[in-house]
Amino acid sequence: MTILFRCFECDTKYKIGDDRAGKRIKCKKCGTIIQIPEKEEHERSDDGTAIIRHELRNREFELAIGDSENIEAISDHIETHVGKVEQVFHELISDLVHIDIHWVKPTKKRPFHTLVTSGMSDKPMTVPDECKELEFAELTFTLPPDWPISEEAFQDEKNFWPIRALKYMARLPHEFETWLGSGHTVPNGDPAEPFVEGIPFTCVLVLPPFSLPEEFWTMSTETGKTIHFYSLIPLYTDETEFKLKKGLNKLLDRFERNQVSDVFDPTRQSVCQRKKWFGLF
Repeated sequence: MTILFRCFECDTKYKIGDDRAGKRIKCKKCGTIIQIPEKEEHERSDDGTAIIRHELRNREFELAIGDSENIEAISDHIETHVGKVEQVFHELISDLVHIDIHWVKPTKKRPFHTLVTSGMSDKPMTVPDECKELEFAELTFTLPPDWPISEEAFQDEKNFWPIRALKYMARLPHEFETWLGSGHTVPNGDPAEPFVEGIPFTCVLVLPPFSLPEEFWTMSTETGKTIHFYSLIPLYTDETEFKLKKGLNKLLDRFERNQVSDVFDPTRQSVCQRKKWFGLF
């Protein structure tokens, strides 16, 4: 077997036999001394990213009641840095953690709907030792200004699926004893399927909420927790495959060239779609 890793200084890729795990080598490009990672059981993508496949849940329903102080603190944080919370969509019966969705209407300054979870951070995620400071998180989803948002509109799954995705993603780390952080991609099933019929996005990418003020990205609570806020960006299947093969930075380069932001555009084309050229012969 081989170990895939990168130089932390210049990002040069390496593929080395696992018999050299734990040893040190000199980067052939920049000369930095780097340590070969230990053997891992995780499946790896072409760019060295660990692929984790979760087994079906084998635990009973665990009733959760929201932390009212945490909900209020998050709501205050939203109103301080994003805007007035128009409505909170409360969860009636909660498993593991109580997930509510806070809704901020579009404004001239930020012409999009902002949805923010609260409750995901009631419990710490199971993070690696080196990421201990990232164990508390909440999620955001930004939608175009014409997206229908109301109890009535949510009767249609084509309008409701972003709410469903937020709730699923917020509960996932606690359900499978894992974590979410910037750069992670989570498919909708295995194999991945569209979130809703007629909208061919099959995966979400987790990134900082670039369309919202940096002051919003993290918050500290009176109990000493630091909560990190991340945005969910829907991806096409070919974009997910491209990211796993070429790496996150290459995908973000294509996003920048095609002016793709974290505000969801249901009509956008895949940044990995091949362009068709027409001409006379």
